[in-house]
Amino acid sequence: MHTFPAPAKLNLFLHVIGRREDGYHLLQTVFRFIDYADQLTFTVRDDGLIQLTNPMPGLPDQDNLCVRAAKLLQERSGCSLGADIHLEKRIPMGGGLGGGSSDAATTLIALNRLWKIDRDREHLMTLGLELGADVPIFVYGRNAFAEGIGEIFTPVDLPSCWYLVLTPPVHVSTVEVFSSQELTRDTIPIKMAAFSTGQGHNDLEPVVAQMQPLVASWLAWLRQRRGATKVAMSGSGSCIFAEFPDESSAREAFIQMPGEMSGFVVQGLASHPLSDF
Repeated sequence: MHTFPAPAKLNLFLHVIGRREDGYHLLQTVFRFIDYADQLTFTVRDDGLIQLTNPMPGLPDQDNLCVRAAKLLQERSGCSLGADIHLEKRIPMGGGLGGGSSDAATTLIALNRLWKIDRDREHLMTLGLELGADVPIFVYGRNAFAEGIGEIFTPVDLPSCWYLVLTPPVHVSTVEVFSSQELTRDTIPIKMAAFSTGQGHNDLEPVVAQMQPLVASWLAWLRQRRGATKVAMSGSGSCIFAEFPDESSAREAFIQMPGEMSGFVVQGLASHPLSDF
């Protein structure tokens, strides 16, 4: 058995700058990995069978991104080996923190090594894009300024900081958000240097705040926290975050949370834990 982490990410900003003919939106964002992760344990099988040992309620195995990633890698490489996959879930599902995409990427990275296929990272990123637009960044393994549909990366060095991440108990449909008539799709593109001076916002945030008043009210509460250097929604939500320069400031805000709020304090990572694996 071999266990690997699948960390969450935050979108420090997210601009929608256009739309392709195939319907995909053109984006600019900065991905940051955080020290909050699912855990995946793999046991290699000789019979070629791929299965999840702890099926998730309401999600058939064939739709689980871990299983889909393993089968895609197996099929494209011609590998005859299989795997038992145990997924310990911590990252909220459908919260904009990239949990499913991260699980898929960790599966590609881990089984590429455990099955001794040894494809390079670029090849795995290409496979990952077939599974979802957010999968390649987790394979890439570095905090990055991303463009295109979110798959063209420029690495960025981000300062050490801490986050208070809030997890509103609401489900946000990514498809619904991106198809909303309220979504602006013409934000002027920025250069990476502009982000470093604090520019950037999340174009999806007003749409989600209108759909889910709870997200709007929790964002308003976060914006009142002393010491927060940035407050935003991650991805298409519903998770939101406040950035702080140190752990004590983040924990002070955490202690002030009203009883009906839920969330966690976490440190930003300099890179993905498997960036050198």
